[in-house]
Amino acid sequence: MLITGLVLAALAAVLHVFIFYLESIAWLSPRARATFGTSQSVAAATKELAFNQGFYNLFLAIAVGLGIGVTAAGSPAVGLTLVLTGVGSMLAASLVLVLSNRAQAAAALKQGVLPLLSTVLLAIALLTAH
Repeated sequence: MLITGLVLAALAAVLHVFIFYLESIAWLSPRARATFGTSQSVAAATKELAFNQGFYNLFLAIAVGLGIGVTAAGSPAVGLTLVLTGVGSMLAASLVLVLSNRAQAAAALKQGVLPLLSTVLLAIALLTAH
């Protein structure tokens, strides 16, 4: 359970690095506009907000990556705290997204399923550790 939970956390981190790229680097690109369903004018008007939001996603991914590394280095209490903080925040953000705009349910699912699965598996691993 632990390894699978960490692999899912790593995949969630990779996804959030990609979201960082779309929001903070490529926000005005056709790819980002299509992904987020924004027009060119809306993207231009929200560029600074997206830039900031992208960095939130990057920092969550970094926390997860550091946590995986610290866990692998033999400090699971610290490492798993970092991982669960990161994936828990990712999961919470996906819930905020869908609760604030039901039309974003598909995006919230894509953003939240890996963190959810990781959180569940890591919790099981922690609860069953001897």
